[in-house]
Amino acid sequence: MSDWPDLAGRLEDGGHVLPVRVYYEDTDFTGIVYHGAYVRFFERARSDFLRLMGIHHTELASGRHGPSLAFAVRGMTLDFQRPARIDDILEVRTSLAEYKGARIKLDQLIYRGEELLVSAAVTVAVITAEGRPTRLPQHLAENLSRHSARETSA
Repeated sequence: MSDWPDLAGRLEDGGHVLPVRVYYEDTDFTGIVYHGAYVRFFERARSDFLRLMGIHHTELASGRHGPSLAFAVRGMTLDFQRPARIDDILEVRTSLAEYKGARIKLDQLIYRGEELLVSAAVTVAVITAEGRPTRLPQHLAENLSRHSARETSA
């Protein structure tokens, strides 16, 4: 157990929330968050969402749950509404839209307070070490499906 239990954010009804502070390294020369930084924020939130459900990247890769597995982003659509700026405190909200077979679809939103800044629709594939799509082991799939906003099938 970590000495910082909230480092990975928290699970809430309907998904996961990860707080993120905007640092100088996240911005361009104007002090506005560089568009690529949002992708990093979304990646951290997806990883922590899975981690809090007992799905750890290192355990999947090591073969602890069967064959070596990984997640690969298959597609991502971003919609930029408003800019974030240096020192802003943001919330990255992640929810499972669908889990079917080897495909996981997530909705991700970045807020500053109640103001929506950026949204993303993300499709992730579960793949073997050889790069072939596959299903998660049943017990991990059940963990994931329990956090779906809609009906899913593993």
